[in-house]
Amino acid sequence: MTTTPTSSVPATTDVVQLAPSYAIPITLALVALPVFLLQPWVSAALAIFAVFLLFQAATLRLYFTETALDIYRGQTLIRHFPYQDWQNWRIFWFNVPILFYFKEVKSIHFLPILFDPKLLKVCLEQRCPYRT
Repeated sequence: MTTTPTSSVPATTDVVQLAPSYAIPITLALVALPVFLLQPWVSAALAIFAVFLLFQAATLRLYFTETALDIYRGQTLIRHFPYQDWQNWRIFWFNVPILFYFKEVKSIHFLPILFDPKLLKVCLEQRCPYRT
């Protein structure tokens, strides 16, 4: 599978792999440190969630193909979301992006922003312009 570099604006026919972003896991881990002084259990929960998200960011890859959003873990395709099934999408708090939402005909998906949010938006606008 060929991919375009994540630093340029891709053509809509290119397969684009989003670069990982570790901003959310690192922020959660840093927040967990001072919270430990007040609430050790809450701090532990935040730290565990941060490690989980860090693992996801390191192992998952999103590919925007001509017809679908594909999610891979390593070389294994784990989810395939054809654009024709999408009804709408949204990135919550784009200035500080933390959550990506999209709705298919039969289901709703919420994903933490563990990938380059600017390129995510560009790919979504090119391939699924019917955003709400």
